[in-house]
Amino acid sequence: MSQTPKSPSTGTTQPAEPAGPPPLRLSLAAAVAGLEGLAVAAWGILMCFTGGHNAVLAGLLVLVLAALPLGAAYGLRKARRWSRGPALIMQLLSLPIAWTMIKSDGAVVAGGVVLGVLAIAGLVLLVHPATTDALGIRRTAA
Repeated sequence: MSQTPKSPSTGTTQPAEPAGPPPLRLSLAAAVAGLEGLAVAAWGILMCFTGGHNAVLAGLLVLVLAALPLGAAYGLRKARRWSRGPALIMQLLSLPIAWTMIKSDGAVVAGGVVLGVLAIAGLVLLVHPATTDALGIRRTAA
């Protein structure tokens, strides 16, 4: 990613805005993170309205936690390099949750399969060289 000249007010260089739309892989990674964030937010809202006092507090906490994938999705869509870390964390946290859901019974198993597929797809998209290049993350030589 190219750098703009130094800002006269701060004396620091700022990354240039990406030209054109983000690559498809980056847009797909943003969509995966956004979908996970919306699912977490829906779970938090559901918790707030289906339980007692403790469930409301837990639901509010889950709503706050939904900010992680939603913020990452926003950053990925805008091709911000900081957004890759939170998105990777969310995908890594989703894998054991999906495994636990798959080992359950009932309708939760299908949700676990969907979450697992989304987490693996998100990880693959986030570590793909086209994504790291679009975010301006340098790859190290082996």
